[in-house]
Amino acid sequence: MNMDRRAFLSLGIGSAAGIMLSPLPWKLMDDSAIWTQAWPWTPVPPKGEATYVNSACTLCPGGCGISVRKINGRAVKIEGIKGHPVNDGGICALGLSGLQLLYGPARIKSPLKRVGERGAGKWSAISWEEAIAEVAQKLGDLRKNGESGSVSCISGKDNGTVPALFKRFLSVCGSSGFMKMPSVADSYGLAVFRSSGLKAQLAFDIKNSGYILSFGSGIVEGWGSPVHMIRANSIFRKAGGKIMQIEPRLSNTAAKSDKWIPINPGTEYALALGIANVIIAKSLFNKDFTYNNTSGFAEFAAFVQSFYSPDNVENITGIKKETIEAIALEFAAAAKPLAVCGRGQGRAQSSLGEIMAVQALNALVGNINKKGGVFIFSGPGYFSLPGFADQAAKPANSFADNVNSGKYTANVLFVYESNPLYSLADSNSVRKAFAKIPFIVSFSSFMDETATNSDLILPNHVYLERYEDVYAASLQKPVVSLSSPVINPQFDTKHAGDAILQIAKKMGSPVANSFMWNSYDSYLEEAFGDNWKVLSEQGFMEDRALTPAALETTSIKFDFKAGFSDFKSLYTVLAAEGEPDKYPLFLIPYDSLRIASGYIGDPPFAVKTVEDTMLKGNDGFVEINPITAKALGFLDENYAIIETVRGKAKVKIHLFEGIMPGLVAMPRGLGHSAYDNYLAGKGVNVNELIGGPEDPASGLDAGWGIRACLIKA
Repeated sequence: MNMDRRAFLSLGIGSAAGIMLSPLPWKLMDDSAIWTQAWPWTPVPPKGEATYVNSACTLCPGGCGISVRKINGRAVKIEGIKGHPVNDGGICALGLSGLQLLYGPARIKSPLKRVGERGAGKWSAISWEEAIAEVAQKLGDLRKNGESGSVSCISGKDNGTVPALFKRFLSVCGSSGFMKMPSVADSYGLAVFRSSGLKAQLAFDIKNSGYILSFGSGIVEGWGSPVHMIRANSIFRKAGGKIMQIEPRLSNTAAKSDKWIPINPGTEYALALGIANVIIAKSLFNKDFTYNNTSGFAEFAAFVQSFYSPDNVENITGIKKETIEAIALEFAAAAKPLAVCGRGQGRAQSSLGEIMAVQALNALVGNINKKGGVFIFSGPGYFSLPGFADQAAKPANSFADNVNSGKYTANVLFVYESNPLYSLADSNSVRKAFAKIPFIVSFSSFMDETATNSDLILPNHVYLERYEDVYAASLQKPVVSLSSPVINPQFDTKHAGDAILQIAKKMGSPVANSFMWNSYDSYLEEAFGDNWKVLSEQGFMEDRALTPAALETTSIKFDFKAGFSDFKSLYTVLAAEGEPDKYPLFLIPYDSLRIASGYIGDPPFAVKTVEDTMLKGNDGFVEINPITAKALGFLDENYAIIETVRGKAKVKIHLFEGIMPGLVAMPRGLGHSAYDNYLAGKGVNVNELIGGPEDPASGLDAGWGIRACLIKA
């Protein structure tokens, strides 16, 4: 048997990925393994009778059902709930480590008021009465001055009853400044609206597909709902499904695919259009769907034939035209072909053109709203609020630029379940914007980067101490779960929903008139109305009627032009930031299932699982192909300075043949400057090095990389 270097790399990384994704290692980590680290804050596992309390995990968009084992009232272990529609008993490393967030040292134990310079770490503990009164006073002063429209909020999500409370509060104040942290869902939603006229999302039916073209989606690395997707991929592979992974770096998903196809970063849309060119030229498209359920097909066909021939696409993407043609033929001939997109874990936006190009492939094979294809649905609303028009959330990626340029004034900023100072691209620009905001209120449970740079902290209960509705991402039907308190609050914290209600009441009429509830719990129950009984007793709700068979009867009209007058406006090539002569390399971030990169930082236990090719001690690594490293004079584990137009950092070199020459890669989720000693100061925050070039077709962040250079340290 012959095995080339790429196959050998795939075998090795794929084996490691299999160990990571297998449930066995996590099952073997029993209570003693979790709690016997030599850390002073870890509780001693008590002896006694065990009880279980069901809840839902909120640590990522997955929305898994969890069961918490308790002994003598103390939570000692988190497990997945068998039969839950999201995870069916599975759990990821972050979910398993949730108890360390409950008991860990990064928790904020009471309301805090800043007494020194922002970021200096000097705080005074105050009472909840004082904290609520101060916020109400600040907002009342803005109302008196006619500036209440300058109140803003950055939230980690825009679905659910807690974001609805923040939206309602801002609306009553006369502000439309509700923003959510960026994710690929922003791009999905816009693409669906522009192509089909629906306010809906995309859901990819991985497990029932037969052939998948993945344009960088980390299907086994936390994409969408992580545990659900990993299980779906397992079912797909056992049924004989074939997957082609298209991305510049050999990820775990690429290593476990049938073929890894390296591509020049940022050119995924061009490959999709080149594949479409071949399918149309050879008349392999689904004529029934294309002629009856689409518009703009003739213009689209002429466009790709004129500009995206296999020869042209080879020059753009670096992929041989023979490979492009072979992929197109396989995709068109496959049973239940599916094209998916959303790089990595899907925590970053993509250009509208990239999503539309991939969706065009699904339209050409007629696999929209079909079993094994991509589903488009808005789903039923599980809750409603009287006298309230829902405020559309704006993506937060442009917030810093708007504030720094003077386009937008924010006098008060609420930050809920998000960490924009760490997670948004170009962190230095975000920090400058925050410095212009007079009053920042964090509702964080943890001393993260944004909380550290706020003026007042109103600490929320952690998810194991509170009620909240949780919505799973990327499922083929809407599923809402109920996060329920499994333990009494450990510190003097308050549910963020209760804090908002109390602030509104403290402000008096007319604001208080729109908040008639005495507690978040009563508000939650009323919001769900007749659905509350099922949700509270079962722990989740799903629309069982919304099946693939039911959706197949739903007529979807796909507009290839997405409402644009010409295709060139939609498919715009964005040059990477930086001059090629000064910055000859291209830096791309990547995701790891071992590293939390959203609002939540890695718990201490999870940090210990990070590979030493990403983090060794406090040193973060940058991956580089040995060919490129040799040309630059670097050896493995040499120190270097990586520099971009946005910033620079000291890193260690990791030679990796699974990355294309001319590129370098860094993991997301490291380089925290806050939290605790187990996480702070470890590695580099890649968001300090990258920026977000704006997609002219959508206004969304279109970039997942930037030009860079490496200098010997």
